[in-house]
Amino acid sequence: MAILIRITKIAWIFRVRLILAYLSFFGAVGVSLLIPQLFGEAIDQLVAVDAEGVVGKAVSTQTLTFLALAILGASLLRGFLDFARTYCTDSLSQKVSYVVRNQFYDKLQHLSFAYHDKEHTGDLMSKATADVESIRRFVNMGLIRSLEVVVRLVALVAILLFMNWELTLISLAFVPFIVVRSSMVMGRLRRMWLEVQQRMGEAVTILQENLVGIHVVKAFASEEHEKEKFAKKAQELREEYFHSERLQGTNSAWMTLFFTAGLGLILWYGGWEVIRGDLTAGGLTKFILYLNQLTFPIRMSSFIINAFSRAISSGSRLFEVLDAESPVVEKPNAAVLKDAKGHTEFEDVSFAYEERMQALQHVSISAKPGQITAILGAPGSGKSSIVNLLPRFYDVTEGRITIDGQDIRDFTLESLRQNVGIVQQDVFLFSATIHDNIAYGVKDATREDVINAAKVAQLHDHIDSLDDGYDTWVGERGSTLSGGQRQRLSIARSILIDPPVLILDDSTSSVDVQTERMIHQAMVNVMKDRTTFVIAHRLSTVREADLIVVLKDGQIAEQGTHEELLAANGIYREIYDLQLRPKEEMLLDAALPPAESSSSPILAAELGGDN
Repeated sequence: MAILIRITKIAWIFRVRLILAYLSFFGAVGVSLLIPQLFGEAIDQLVAVDAEGVVGKAVSTQTLTFLALAILGASLLRGFLDFARTYCTDSLSQKVSYVVRNQFYDKLQHLSFAYHDKEHTGDLMSKATADVESIRRFVNMGLIRSLEVVVRLVALVAILLFMNWELTLISLAFVPFIVVRSSMVMGRLRRMWLEVQQRMGEAVTILQENLVGIHVVKAFASEEHEKEKFAKKAQELREEYFHSERLQGTNSAWMTLFFTAGLGLILWYGGWEVIRGDLTAGGLTKFILYLNQLTFPIRMSSFIINAFSRAISSGSRLFEVLDAESPVVEKPNAAVLKDAKGHTEFEDVSFAYEERMQALQHVSISAKPGQITAILGAPGSGKSSIVNLLPRFYDVTEGRITIDGQDIRDFTLESLRQNVGIVQQDVFLFSATIHDNIAYGVKDATREDVINAAKVAQLHDHIDSLDDGYDTWVGERGSTLSGGQRQRLSIARSILIDPPVLILDDSTSSVDVQTERMIHQAMVNVMKDRTTFVIAHRLSTVREADLIVVLKDGQIAEQGTHEELLAANGIYREIYDLQLRPKEEMLLDAALPPAESSSSPILAAELGGDN
């Protein structure tokens, strides 16, 4: 019930439409109750029934014309009021779904990585579509129509009792069965629809993963496996849908059976009373017409029960997200980070993604403006955790991170992330133009700004060679660009925001040797006077750093300059001997004549440094 109350509170935001919807259906109910009265009066004016048969009555044409026009006018007025009710309820339901969908989307934008790590994308997509649609159906069918059903039911029962209490009791003989069955069906439908929505989320997850990883599916010829996996989940979804629809259809059929049986009894007993003279033909007509109007609330009750059940299950899934607490929370009085110099410090930082999964332990790093700090380590050593902590994608478990001596948790998230630029290893591009993708983080960026950023990233010449230049459309996930081009576009996007702190998360991993060398040369100017963190697996990208930090199992194993770490003969030296020395020797042998191969170690080092 609490879920339905929350939905109603959202609908109350648009109280004018809600009140108009209620007023219009009240008017429509009133007019519809008048029509059987007019029909009954007309029949009583035309015929009389006595014990010997049907005898026609003399009635004036004027009276018949008046009654016909009255019925026509009432029908037109009822049609207008029904249209007003339909318009108000449909528009209200769309507005409510608009609010819920936007609240859901806004909430997802502000939930930290820790939340998204645990959620399936397909399930979230199902909540944003199917579950929101169930909320809309409840507002349309449940919130408005349920009250209309109650009003009609009470009004019709009162009128029928006033007309003939004996016939009314006969017609209501099946009501207890209807009430009991409806209560049982509503509970079962609520559980069924919760299962349906969960299966829908799982099916959408499989579909989303397949579309994103279609290249992997094709590469391993796993089309049949994917088809079987999706077909199995689709079969589960079909069965859940079938069971819920069968229950709803069965319930509707029982409602119709109860009503038809009651109508048969009314015709039998009412006809007997007309023959005896205890009831007029017009009175029986009015009673049957009113009883016929009773079919609407009886038949609608099954749909309303279904709408309530779906709203409860879908609402619980939606509000679960809307009520979720983000582990990363902005302080109420958070300051705006302005004119940052970029002096960054990790002070005894520890971090765990979960309580028993320590990613970083007592890490302390000091990075001054203009300093290049390289983070090196094996996969799982904690390099990516450092990238995620600095812009507060996650919060530290212990210790603190400061910029210019102030804890980053004291700043607004928006201003912090505007001052921390990230070139991520996994590049994501939007379905938009190249210009829009580069200017994504800067709303007022000019074409000249975008071009300058592309030049620094060594991408301008390629863009200029395209038919549409910077207006070239980038396909979904950047599929129209090569891996190296996507990487350079990501670099241009980060350069454009001009951050004092720059993080390069293995940003040259997807480019060839020549492009890596060009980007390296261009980034020398970009990194000037900035605090730069370079996360890399290859020594060729970190050897010129002012400080190299080697991580192992979430802890700092070594730190120092390239020469200092080589002299220490530790982990860095082992990586150097495995990665860089063979390349230097190979490049030296390929680039120089044999007689000179041993006389140019500096050139060899330079060649190695550019690869």
